[in-house]
Amino acid sequence: MSLPTTSQPQAIEPPSLPSSSSGLSPLKARVRKVKRRLTTRDGWIGDYDYTWLCTPRLPFTKQDRRAPPFYALDDELPLVLAISSGLQHSLAMLAGLITPPIIFASALNLDAATSSYMISASLIGCGIMSLVQMSRIHLFKGYYLGTGLITVVGTSFATLSTANAIFDAMYRDGTCPSITNADGSISRGPCPDAYGMVLGTSLVCSFLEIFMSFCSPKILKRIFPPLVTGTVILLIGSSLIGSSGIANWGGGSNNCSGRPETGIFALCPTIFAPRPLPWGSPEFIGLGFLSFITIILTEMFGSPFMKNISIIVGLLVGCIVAGAAGYMDDSTIKSAPAITFLWVKTFKINVYPPAILPMLAVYVSLAMEAIGDITASAEVSRQAVVGDVFDSRIQGGILGDGISGFISALFTVTPLSTFAQNNGVIAITRCANRGAGRWCCFFLILFGVLGKLSGVFLAIPNPVLGGVTTFLFANVASSGVRVLSHIRWTRRDRFILSAALAFGLGNLLKPGIFEHLFDGVENPNKGLEGLFDSITIILSTPFLSAGVVAALLNLILPQEAPEPTIQDDASAEVVDVESQDDPEKKPL
Repeated sequence: MSLPTTSQPQAIEPPSLPSSSSGLSPLKARVRKVKRRLTTRDGWIGDYDYTWLCTPRLPFTKQDRRAPPFYALDDELPLVLAISSGLQHSLAMLAGLITPPIIFASALNLDAATSSYMISASLIGCGIMSLVQMSRIHLFKGYYLGTGLITVVGTSFATLSTANAIFDAMYRDGTCPSITNADGSISRGPCPDAYGMVLGTSLVCSFLEIFMSFCSPKILKRIFPPLVTGTVILLIGSSLIGSSGIANWGGGSNNCSGRPETGIFALCPTIFAPRPLPWGSPEFIGLGFLSFITIILTEMFGSPFMKNISIIVGLLVGCIVAGAAGYMDDSTIKSAPAITFLWVKTFKINVYPPAILPMLAVYVSLAMEAIGDITASAEVSRQAVVGDVFDSRIQGGILGDGISGFISALFTVTPLSTFAQNNGVIAITRCANRGAGRWCCFFLILFGVLGKLSGVFLAIPNPVLGGVTTFLFANVASSGVRVLSHIRWTRRDRFILSAALAFGLGNLLKPGIFEHLFDGVENPNKGLEGLFDSITIILSTPFLSAGVVAALLNLILPQEAPEPTIQDDASAEVVDVESQDDPEKKPL
């Protein structure tokens, strides 16, 4: 028996098609987000302690040590903080970016217009490729392009050290012209083609690092442990101090450093400079020391913002005094264009066969450097430094380095590598947000486009530049010491390090020892001569010779058996070193 029906079924709504505007909802949400950031105080300023960022550390005063909030990779960042932090990043790396092209141009005796363009191209190329390195583009399977961190790239100091040896070989074999002066002395003629050969060779050799990026990071770290990478980085910084930093501090790294009695290099930088003086004059030493001590005083008393740009502060103070004393020449500023960009000047891209092996070794060292720098970036950004995600950051970073080496050659810029200076900016400002990194790239590109700025950099007197770059190169060397501090210092480690430093430091302290290694070979063919030149360049470059020795010995020497641990606690006194350093801490 069926029950009476008391309710009617509800009508079913007809099916509705999705609204054509529903696809715009993500766009509308993004527009609202941008509008809120641009029209609200929180969007512009947030809760960051800008007073702390800009307050100097005055002596004999007690100051608040409260740290500002930490901004992670993808946090929403106030615009003022993003812009100011990005400016800090760009200024912190600026001196490192302008130094290599200035030294390249000086080594090849290039004119002011070409030198100014090389500085601008370096800044623009670094800004563009840093954007790529900061991204995290998924390619296929577990492979990525970029690190996803604030990982900036800059012109490599490793290339600078190697290129000097390559240029020496080019002038020796007649690839570049030499000029015989009236007094019989020989000086280098302009050789822009040599720069094009370095670019072409680096473009071809960049495929090695691209290939290495698809190897397991664990294998790379096993082949190139801190023992090898630390040795390489230490000698890169040390060799640059000797070949460029101190030499410029004394007045110039060109022929004037030999103090010839006659000729255009009898005075530094040349006899045509506004106030030329003999190399090593006290006036030059004083200008370099002023810049050097300014960096130290900024670190002691400067605000966190100033500490991050202490190198620029040293350059600025040195240039002000040098300009007032008449040591600066404004001709480079007048000749520089107001606006410039890539390819305003070009170079004949070519391959210099003797430079192939040394440049391959450079790219191996760039990959080793990238592993350490990316690890440091992940640490200060509070990201994991173990696991699959971290390994993919290493892989993506090395691939980004390799592609940067290829693209930078097309940009008329020498190979770019991961920079470590920006890790200090992240640690001090506690801002690891990639938005700040993108503003950094914007400022780098802007600095490069403003051609007059390159003219200003080119007008910096050699002693001022030398005082700053000596500190900068010493910072590179200390980074190598920091990496070496992670090894266990076993007998095997000490043996490998000693053998590597025997080559590296010996070549650094007595350069030229390997230049006549193959003089006894009579009538070698072109191929054999190129091989001999390659070996000579590698042996004549301190960090390459030391790196090869360290890597080979690390692979062929057997590992030591681990030392037995002490099981009897009563037989050994356990010392709490940390509690001894801090009297307020007690052993657990």
